[in-house]
Amino acid sequence: MPELPKTVVDVPDLSLLGNFNVFDSWGRAGWVVVLMFVFTLLITDFFDTMGTMVAVGQEGGLLDERGTPPKAREILLVDSIAAAAGGAASTSSNTSYIESAAGVGEGARTGVASLVTGVLFLLAMFLAPLVVVVPFEAASTALVVVGFLMMTAVRTIDWSDYEIAIPAFLTIVLMPFTYSISNGIGAGLITYVVVKLARGKAREIHPLLYGVAALFVLYFLRGPIESLVL
Repeated sequence: MPELPKTVVDVPDLSLLGNFNVFDSWGRAGWVVVLMFVFTLLITDFFDTMGTMVAVGQEGGLLDERGTPPKAREILLVDSIAAAAGGAASTSSNTSYIESAAGVGEGARTGVASLVTGVLFLLAMFLAPLVVVVPFEAASTALVVVGFLMMTAVRTIDWSDYEIAIPAFLTIVLMPFTYSISNGIGAGLITYVVVKLARGKAREIHPLLYGVAALFVLYFLRGPIESLVL
């Protein structure tokens, strides 16, 4: 049960800020483990960001005629820098979150809402004793709204086309079941390639998609691969 803190304002503990050693990890864990770890982080962070970009962009009506978010390269660059900065600060990976769709759905478009959110988070550092009183259940309502906004996008899927519908279904289902956007996207891409190949439409698949699907196969097999190598 939540309890009122003894103090409301406190100085944040920043002792872990910059407490990392990139090169020492290669010697301690070995290059195979480090490479697999970097590969896993790369795939997870990249496709989490891509999925969030498309979902938030669609909610805000910002996608072009091909369904591509504007300035995708700049968004990925900022997200990558933020992820590296989060690691340097010894925190969980900084990345774009799908909860942003709630703000976009209410009219946020220019980025001012993100700046305000960032300032509030900085202030919340000094209000940590008060923030931890708020239980996780208090955010449930907002998450329900975000989930609803995300599900409205399925109306644009052609469910009569099995080459699209089956990968889309697996993508939608596996994201919440595995608690990972990357797992859903990976399953969808692999299934899309397999279905296309099974129907004799290999030439319709972009070569880059073959490579991405192969990377996701390695991503899903990283556990057995690590056990065999180590």
